Amino acid sequence: MSTATVAEKVSGARAKLNLRWPHYLLIAGALLVLLSAVRVLDGANDVTSSGTVSAALRLAVPIFLAGLGGLWAERSGVVNIGLEGMMILGTWTGAWAGYQWGPWACALVGILGGMLGGLVHAIATVTFGVDHIVSGVAINILGLGLTQFLAGLVFNTGHAKALGGGPRQSPPVDAMPTLTVPFLSGGKIGSWQSPDWLGSLEKHHWFLLSDVAGVVRGVTSGMSVLTLIAVLLVPATFFVLWRTPFGLRVRSCGEDPYAAESLGVNVYRMKYAAVLISGGCAGLAGAFMVTVSSLYQDGQTGGRGYIGLAAMIFGNWRPVGLASGSLLFGYTDAMNVRGGGDSAHALLLFVAVIFVAVAGWQMVRGSRLRPLVTTDLERRTVRGAYVASGVAIVAAAALAVWFVLSKTVPGELVSTIPYVTTLLVLALASQRLRMPAADGLIYRRGEAR
Repeated sequence: MSTATVAEKVSGARAKLNLRWPHYLLIAGALLVLLSAVRVLDGANDVTSSGTVSAALRLAVPIFLAGLGGLWAERSGVVNIGLEGMMILGTWTGAWAGYQWGPWACALVGILGGMLGGLVHAIATVTFGVDHIVSGVAINILGLGLTQFLAGLVFNTGHAKALGGGPRQSPPVDAMPTLTVPFLSGGKIGSWQSPDWLGSLEKHHWFLLSDVAGVVRGVTSGMSVLTLIAVLLVPATFFVLWRTPFGLRVRSCGEDPYAAESLGVNVYRMKYAAVLISGGCAGLAGAFMVTVSSLYQDGQTGGRGYIGLAAMIFGNWRPVGLASGSLLFGYTDAMNVRGGGDSAHALLLFVAVIFVAVAGWQMVRGSRLRPLVTTDLERRTVRGAYVASGVAIVAAAALAVWFVLSKTVPGELVSTIPYVTTLLVLALASQRLRMPAADGLIYRRGEAR
């Protein structure tokens, strides 16, 4: 059998393992059934409660927006490690405008603040060819130091101080309007309070039915308008980047800027546009945090720009995958915020079953590819699949034993869940990731590759 024939069979076997939309919907349904079963078995009703879902969505939005900023920049070939600094700029500029002119001014000026950081990053990396990581770290340091200085200069004097400002916080900012669907979640029609059907169904704690009601109610009750905008950015980003000439030009700059240049694309202009959009998304993430907490505080972002980068990598530089990763991080963070030691205990069994499924999938993957491989790289890939399967089995056994021998998870461990989840997700997702080919490379117009 020729090498070409073997390669074609390997590609065909890998194609059979690729998941499509029906598979993702089936997986999501199976995960909800599993979560419901775990909730009933352990009596941890908060796992799928509307309060937990609502908190997870609220905590996921800034992570998603920061990750979306990273997606735009890296699709154009610019690594944006400075998302945290751009978020910080968005929090301060948003709060400065918000306490004076309201929450919409907070969002708009926050976007401009983030775009300012994006402009600095673009000038450094695109125009002057500074290393992307160095520039990003510098923006993180600059954003933190500048906002601390401006907070003491602006919020700790005059009218702002009289309204409650100080050297480490802004005066109060009005919250964004919220949306609650009538009848389903008890929203108002005029001054009339409609019934809360989903809330009534959730209180019964029935298997699966109450879980679906809790999830839907968490999404349709008290949702910030900015959260709705963030949700709409998922299809909007996909459409712009994958269905428009502008998006094709941006992505071509991230894959091969010299080929794009040969076709008449102004690579510098595309990179500038993408990095400015990136900064705007990060600035909106910071402004969102201000509208949720109703003020700016020093250290408010809490590293969410970095977690947004992890969610972007987990999502394979695609908006839908990014949204899924952001929800995962938001959910684990919600467990911490709501003090869910008992709920986290139920999740031990949930994650153990997922590890068993991962082990099975890796075994199937390895068995399908093993008869077809011919190169050392492909043999290492198959061995890696078997090793990952073994590690997943060991992890599942350890979690199952922990679940049986304990009744709760210590609060100290619950607080580490978002960070441990970040490491696990990146480790498990590493085999299917493909970053843009020219991501992080210095481009110079007219130079030979």
